[in-house]
Amino acid sequence: MKLQIRNCKQSVAAIYDRRLVVVIASAFLMTSLSAFAATTLRVEPYTLPAADVGAENPLPMFRGDKEDDVPKLDPAMPKDDRRYLGWRTMWRCLPHRMQDGYNREKKPRAFESLVLENECLRATFLPQFGGRLVSLVHKPDQRELLTRNPVFQPANLALRNAWFSGGIEWNTTLRGHHYMTCSPVFAAEVRGTEGEPVLRLYEWDRVRCFPWQIDFHLPPGSPFLFARVRLMNPHDREIPMYWWTNIAVPERKDVRALTPTDTVITHRYEGGLAVMTLPRWDDRDQTYSMQSPRAYDLFSRIPATQRRWITALDGEGRGLFETSTDRLRGRKLFAWGMSQGGRRWQEFLSQPGEAYIEIQAGLARTQMESVPMPARETWCWTEAFGLLEADAKRVHGDNWQRAWQAADEALEKILPRARVEQLDAKFAAVTTRAPERSLRLGSGWAALERRRCAAQGLPDPIPAELPFPPESLGADQAPWLALLETKTLPERGPCEEPGALMTQPDWQPLLQKTQNGHWLTWWHLGNLRMEALDLDGAEKAWQASLKCQPTGWTLRNLAVLAERRGDKTKACELMRQAWQAGPPIAPLAIEYLQTLIRAERFADAYDLVATLPAGVRAHERVLLLWAKAAIETGRLEGVERVFSYDFATIREGEVSLTDLWFAWQEKRIAAAEKIPVDDKLRERVRRDFPPPRFIDFRMSLTREK
Repeated sequence: MKLQIRNCKQSVAAIYDRRLVVVIASAFLMTSLSAFAATTLRVEPYTLPAADVGAENPLPMFRGDKEDDVPKLDPAMPKDDRRYLGWRTMWRCLPHRMQDGYNREKKPRAFESLVLENECLRATFLPQFGGRLVSLVHKPDQRELLTRNPVFQPANLALRNAWFSGGIEWNTTLRGHHYMTCSPVFAAEVRGTEGEPVLRLYEWDRVRCFPWQIDFHLPPGSPFLFARVRLMNPHDREIPMYWWTNIAVPERKDVRALTPTDTVITHRYEGGLAVMTLPRWDDRDQTYSMQSPRAYDLFSRIPATQRRWITALDGEGRGLFETSTDRLRGRKLFAWGMSQGGRRWQEFLSQPGEAYIEIQAGLARTQMESVPMPARETWCWTEAFGLLEADAKRVHGDNWQRAWQAADEALEKILPRARVEQLDAKFAAVTTRAPERSLRLGSGWAALERRRCAAQGLPDPIPAELPFPPESLGADQAPWLALLETKTLPERGPCEEPGALMTQPDWQPLLQKTQNGHWLTWWHLGNLRMEALDLDGAEKAWQASLKCQPTGWTLRNLAVLAERRGDKTKACELMRQAWQAGPPIAPLAIEYLQTLIRAERFADAYDLVATLPAGVRAHERVLLLWAKAAIETGRLEGVERVFSYDFATIREGEVSLTDLWFAWQEKRIAAAEKIPVDDKLRERVRRDFPPPRFIDFRMSLTREK
C-alpha cells in the first residue's frame, strides 16, 4: 500500500505542486481504504454434498399447556443454581412451521457463503442457514479451528426439527437449536472502527417479537474473531431471554475441555441435575469426552469474579478458545459418548470417521433456564474466538486446577481480559451504525411488523440500523399484508395449503374485525387463540370455520384439541374425518396414525396404511408407525425390512427403532417357541439380541439395558 501511494505521489508531482499532492494523496487514502485494507468481506460459493431441507410442514404444531419445564433436581442442589431452572423453557414452535421434509439423499450443492478474512484468520459463514460459522481457519499453519462438517445433512434436533452439525451456531429465544438454524437470516456489510468491513447478521424473532443482531469484527492483523451480540426487548413488559453460542470442535482422545471452575452441574440420569466436582467421577476423567460411555452435559459453575472462557486443547496444548465479556455467564461441554448409540449419532450427522464435541457459552448458567429481560432493555456483549496455545504438560496433568489455570494464563497473555472489555466499548459505535451494503435478505416478517406498527400509529420496535427492506416481503407475508391494508384475509380453497402462520397477539383484533369471515380467517383465529392457551376460544373459532367450509385443516385442529382434553375416541374420529376431507398429504396421514396408536387402536392403524396413496405410504414415518402396529397385532411379516431403512428424521433422544427391534424379537421368539412375552423373555432378548448399530440411537446407559 505504501509503495502504491509513493508511486502515485511521484507521478502527480510532475504536474502539480507539493500541496496539491498532499490533498490528492489524502483523498486517495480515504476513498481507497477499503480496497487496500487487510480485512476483506466477500461472497463466494460453498459447495459440498448436501441433502435438501425440503418443504415445511403446513400443520401448526401447538405448544403444551405449561410454560415452565422444571427438571428433576438433586435435593442437595444449591438454591442459587436452581433459581431459574425450568423457567419459561417449555417447547414452542409457532408461528414457525416444522421443517421435517428432508431426506438423506446428498448431492453436490453450491450454497452462498460470506467470507470474512484478514492475514491471520478466514471465517466462512452461511447466511442461508442461520448465519452458521462453518469454518474458521488459522492461516499461518492452515489449521481448521472448528469441526467443519464435510456434508450438509439435516437431522431432527432443532426447535423446528431440521438441524445440522459443525461450526458455530447462534441460538436465542428458547432452549434448543434455533428456529432459523436451517433458514436464511439478513446479512450486511458495516464499516468497522478501522475502516475495515464488518459482517452483520440480524433478524426479527417471531416467537417473542424482538430484534437481534451479531456484528463480526476481524480487525486488520487480528488473530482473533470477535462477535458483538445485541438483543433488544422492544416491549413495555419483561420477556424471557435465552442465548447460547454452540461451538463444534474435533473430538479425539488427546483433546481436553477446560473451563475455569472446579464444579459443574450435570444430569445424573438416576437422580436428576446435580453438582459434581471436576474432573473425575464414575472412575473417569469427564474432561476427556472419549472416556465417557454415555452422552453428557457439563455446565460450569464459574465464580462471579473469574474471567469467563472455555477451550478444547489437544495433546500439544493447542486448540480453539472462546471468551467473552461478563454478561455471557454460562459455559458448557457436550459430548455424544462412546456407546454404540453415541458413535452412531456422530456418523449419522456427518460421515464415518468424523466426530466432534461442543463447547458452548450462554446467558444463564445452564440451558434449562431463561433469564428475565426487563422492558425496553438492550443487552450487548462481545465474544472472541481464536487459537490458544498453553503448556501441554500442565493442561494434561493430574492437577485439574493447575490444568485450567495454564489455559487461563495463556489466554490472558495473548488476549487480556481488559482488552476484550476495551474492544467491546469500541465496537459499540459500530453496533448502531447503518450498513453500507446488503449481502443477503432474510424473511419478510420484520418488514411486515414495521408496516403493522406504522398503520396502527405505533413506534417502530426495530432500530433503523437494522434495515428490513420492503423487497424482503414475499408470498408468506402477502395474505397478512392484505389483511392489514384491506381488512380482508384472502380466501383459499379447502385443499390448498393455508399458508404461513401468525400467532402474535397483535394480529388477533385484525382477524376478529375482518370483513369476510371465511373458513381460513376463523382457522387462523383459532390457531392464535390455541397458542395463547385459550382452548375454548380456539374451539369456537374452529367450529365457525367448519360452518363456513368443512376442511381437513380445521378437523385436524379439533382432533388435536380433543386429545389435549383427554378424549382419544373423539380425536380418532375427527382425524378420520380430516383425512377424508383432505388433502391426502403425508403430515396429515402421520398424525392420523399417531392418534390411532396413542389410543391403542393398532389394528385400525395397520389397516389404514394399506389404504394410503403410494407416495404417502412410502414415507419413513408411516413405515415406522406401520411397524409398530404390525408388531402390536402380531402381523410380523415384512417388519424386518424396517431395520435396514435409513431413517432421516429420528429425533435426538428417540429410541423408537431399538424399542421396535426388541418388541419384534420378543413377538417373533414367543410365536416360534409358543411362550409368553414376560420379563424373562425380555431379559433374554436384551442379552442375546442386541440391536444392529445402524438403528441404535440410544444416548444413555439406562436405555441400553
